[in-house]
Amino acid sequence: MDLGVPQNDSVVTDFILLGLAETPTLKSILFVIFLLAYIATVGGNFSILAAIITEPKLHTPMYFFLGNLSVLDVGCITVTVPAMLRRFMSNNRSVPYGACLSQLFFFHLLAGVDCFLLTVMAYDRYLAICQPLTYSTRMSWGIQRALAVMSCVFSFTNALTQTVALFQLSCSSTQLNEKLLFAAAAFMGVAPLVLISVSYAHVVAAVLRIRSAEGRKKAFSTCGSHLTVVGIFYGTGVFSYMRLGSVEASDKDKGIGILNTIVSPLLNPLIYSLRNPDVQGALQRVFMGRQPPK
Repeated sequence: MDLGVPQNDSVVTDFILLGLAETPTLKSILFVIFLLAYIATVGGNFSILAAIITEPKLHTPMYFFLGNLSVLDVGCITVTVPAMLRRFMSNNRSVPYGACLSQLFFFHLLAGVDCFLLTVMAYDRYLAICQPLTYSTRMSWGIQRALAVMSCVFSFTNALTQTVALFQLSCSSTQLNEKLLFAAAAFMGVAPLVLISVSYAHVVAAVLRIRSAEGRKKAFSTCGSHLTVVGIFYGTGVFSYMRLGSVEASDKDKGIGILNTIVSPLLNPLIYSLRNPDVQGALQRVFMGRQPPK
């Protein structure tokens, strides 16, 4: 980092990034790969969002939350990848201190809302399968909006706390920051994961009581995509937090970071549309410009 030293104070002005590649050839290859991944992610998630908006069949709580998740995925990758692409094409590795804090804040904000929305979606599946008679009442339009707003408020509080904790950067111990990260991991990682697990334990128990194989298959198919996304999201997140005490950043850590910030948002549209005929039909109508059936 570059330090300006007026009088006896040290002021951080820039961070120097290590980067993913050293040679110009490898930088060019990575630039093309990440650019294509970014375009595919933005296009895929906005396509899902357009399908949800235009298809009346998809105007349900599950797809309302999925639409919000698509917006978050676009936001998460936009926070990181464009800046990465600029530095692939430039020899300047420095990042202004303010820009670094802004990126940290928005990434924590968006990833945090992601955690809570995945939990809300698991709760939605629990109500739909285990409590079908009260589902429309307990997941009304007002409750959907309230859950989405609460997810944003909780995540905003965490993101602001993490950013303020790093605002006064010095060469002192980082134990406070690590404790805050572990507290955030417990509140925004472990607790949601426990709630998701409890919700799906009830779902599995309810589905196994269904007598027909076709009924069980249909019930499980509505949950499989969400469980896959949860597995990717939390799998990479848990590994990242386990590496908090690591002194050196290895290539494996960089790979996990890429998986968490790029590959996961890229795969989510494919995961949610691959085995969902309603989404596939809506996407076809969006791309072909046809009106949905009345």
